[in-house]
Amino acid sequence: MPEPLFVVVGLGNPGPDYAGNRHNVGQMVLDELARRMGSSFRRHKTPTEVAEGRTSPGGPRLVLAKPRSFMNTSGGPVSAVLRFYDVAPDRLIVVHDELDIPFDVVRLKSGGGHGGHNGLRDIIKAVGTPDFTRVRVGVGRPPGRQDPADFVLHDFSSTERRALPLLVDRAADAVGSIVADGLVSAQQRFHAPE
Repeated sequence: MPEPLFVVVGLGNPGPDYAGNRHNVGQMVLDELARRMGSSFRRHKTPTEVAEGRTSPGGPRLVLAKPRSFMNTSGGPVSAVLRFYDVAPDRLIVVHDELDIPFDVVRLKSGGGHGGHNGLRDIIKAVGTPDFTRVRVGVGRPPGRQDPADFVLHDFSSTERRALPLLVDRAADAVGSIVADGLVSAQQRFHAPE
C-alpha cells in the first residue's frame, strides 16, 4: 500500500514584486515548511514549483507546491499537481491569506465557500469540490475605505513585519499538526484561546 501523501499549496503571486505582499503569506508559510524539511523548491512538470519531504521523521510525505500562476488562476496548477501525484482533494491543504481573520491569527477548516477569495474560487472550480483543508492566515481588514483588493497587494506594515515570523511559524506548525494528528486535533490545538 502506498504511503500517505499530502499536497500543501501556498497561494500567492509569482515574482519578487509580490513576495512581501499580504496575499503571499501562503507562500511564506511554504518557505518555512521547506526550510524545516531541509528541502528546496524546484520547477516542476506541472505549472508549479515543488519541494518534497517530511516535517518529522517517519511522518507523512509532503509535496509543497507554489503555483507559478497569478492568484486568480491558481486552480489549473493545483489541479495539475494533484493529478501528477495522484492525490485526492481530501489530502489537499491550501494555505492562504484571510481578510476576515485578524492579523496574527491562524484558523483551520475543511470545505466551505471561497469567501470572495479568488484563489480559492479558482481552485474549487478546477478540482470540482470545496472539500479540502484550508489553513487561513489572518491578515485583517484594510483600514478606513481602502479597497481590500489593494490592501492584500501591499506588503505588511512595519509593525506587522515584526510579528510576521511568529505568524508564519504558527501556520507552518498548523500544517504539521494537520498531517500528523488530523484536522480536528489540530483545530483543538490552534483554536484554543491563547
